[in-house]
Amino acid sequence: MPAKHPAISLGLLFSRGRSASAWSCQTPEGEDLKRRRYSHYLLVVAGLGGLLYGVDLGIIGGALPYLEATSGLTAEQLSAVVAAVLLGSVFSTLFAGFLSDWFGRRSMMIASGATFSLSIPVIALSHGFAFLVAGRILQGISGGIIGVVVPLYLAECLAASIRGRGTALFQWFLTLGIVIAALAGIYYSLRLGVAEHNASALTIFLLKDQAWRRIFWTSLPGGVLFVIGGCFVTESPRWLYHKGHLERARAALLRSRSAEQAELELGEMELVLSPTARLRPVGQCVAESLLRRKYVVPFLLSCAILFCNTATGVNSITAYDTSLLVQSGLSDIGAHWGYVIYTCIKFLMTIGGVMLVDRKGRKFLLVTGTGGMLLSLIVITGLFLHTERTRLDCSRSLQAAVAPDQTLHFRFDPSRAAKLLQQSGNAGRGIAADHASLSIVYSYGDFTAATPVVRSDAGAAAIWIQRSKRVPSNAVEAFFENPFANLRQARVAPLKIQRAVLAPLPKPIFGWIVELSLYVFIGFYAFGPGVCVWLALSELMPTRIRSNGMSIALVINQLVSTTMAGIFLPVVSRHGDSTIFLIFTAFTAAYFLIAMFMLPETKGKTLEEIEQSFDKPIRACKSAGH
Repeated sequence: MPAKHPAISLGLLFSRGRSASAWSCQTPEGEDLKRRRYSHYLLVVAGLGGLLYGVDLGIIGGALPYLEATSGLTAEQLSAVVAAVLLGSVFSTLFAGFLSDWFGRRSMMIASGATFSLSIPVIALSHGFAFLVAGRILQGISGGIIGVVVPLYLAECLAASIRGRGTALFQWFLTLGIVIAALAGIYYSLRLGVAEHNASALTIFLLKDQAWRRIFWTSLPGGVLFVIGGCFVTESPRWLYHKGHLERARAALLRSRSAEQAELELGEMELVLSPTARLRPVGQCVAESLLRRKYVVPFLLSCAILFCNTATGVNSITAYDTSLLVQSGLSDIGAHWGYVIYTCIKFLMTIGGVMLVDRKGRKFLLVTGTGGMLLSLIVITGLFLHTERTRLDCSRSLQAAVAPDQTLHFRFDPSRAAKLLQQSGNAGRGIAADHASLSIVYSYGDFTAATPVVRSDAGAAAIWIQRSKRVPSNAVEAFFENPFANLRQARVAPLKIQRAVLAPLPKPIFGWIVELSLYVFIGFYAFGPGVCVWLALSELMPTRIRSNGMSIALVINQLVSTTMAGIFLPVVSRHGDSTIFLIFTAFTAAYFLIAMFMLPETKGKTLEEIEQSFDKPIRACKSAGH
């Protein structure tokens, strides 16, 4: 910004005068130490928000087996309990931007923490279906608000020099929250494993009942600390300025900036945020339409980044990682250990991204991350193309084995494998009956699923397909699985075997190559897009539309995630794993090109400087009288 601008010049004079009086009693070193401490405090509070978001996502996984064993709920009711958090999340995400503009970022952070804290006793003390669903909806509402407001608050509060690291820490704590939720489940699983050897049935029942309640109770301290921490942070200075609270905005800035830095940013806010634009030069025509380039371009760029971030297939690859490794020739134990390493690599590489985001910049991390993901996906696609040439589709044989009640019970052993090979015409394929694998993709109406991969060399592995295990029990769960599906028709539709892949088991070395490629994929994702996606979203959105724009972009992200989950198995069933990975490769290539050629570097820039970089020079009106 030019120093001669009236707001900045007055601000600098103000800061000099004030620093000579009100702050004369403080040494520069002491003031700098206070500012650093407050900035670190902000990071801790925001990190607790990410922790709660991660717990929201992961806590039900550890608690559900014990809830199912002791609650007396039907399968339909349990499904509703699981899906309720999604309903609350989508609802709150839609309105989080509007509410944060109305009540303020800090107020909504405190409200989200209070909502999460309230949800825990509602769930943990419940003895019926209604309170469980209500508590899970509250958790979803909390998570949706946190996902929008915390990155928004960090972007508007942190100094440009640490904004990247601060927002990236939100993602790191999010992954930590998922890990903590998983560890809580493992802890009680181990305790119950010991008790089941020498305890009575009643004791085991009581322990299971306590287990799922205590798993939820363990997450309560995080929510309480988030609420308490939020009470001691300032409101976003940009929100305060936008609401006309100039002095409060200045005070908020001075907690983490020097006096001159604070006044400089206030001057930039005056240029960008002022609704009356009273300081704009006379004779220039200012159209504050939302269709201006400074609003449209960054909004579309943010949406494109979130779209591509999910369309890389990271969620589907994570969900089907174990199955992919078994198909690739690893044993069941090896595949599960491979998944553990997969999650650990994601967690550790996120730390690397957090450390470098303010040193190397967002563009560097995104280009490096998407480039590494692209190379790994090309390798994986090529590997599956190589193996799929020798696969057989035996869906007709298995369709004939479907029982009249539209179920399928099939035990896969060498004799059954030999029979399937004979029926499917194994001429020249070289598939050995005692060294083969089988996976089935099936559907009831619009709902498609896949069985775990079974191997003929691992004993008589049973496949059991039932409608109750696949068709959602309620409309909420059905919507999030496939928003375009007809649930009523699926409840009476016949079982259809879409594809039954009979394949030779690759050598273990092939599985290790696939596994290493998946490690490269998730490592580069965690290092680049995993760290930068929240940051890019909050930094690129212009101030005037930042909160509502983030809500819209995150809803788009959820819709893409649902769509990718919905098309994964149908594409695999018809065209094989190589085709779905080719789709992921195409979107990752688009992501790489966007990061390379369209994304501006925002490291070290204030939000106002980023916003102004998208705006073309204002041209004087050519109409008469101007």
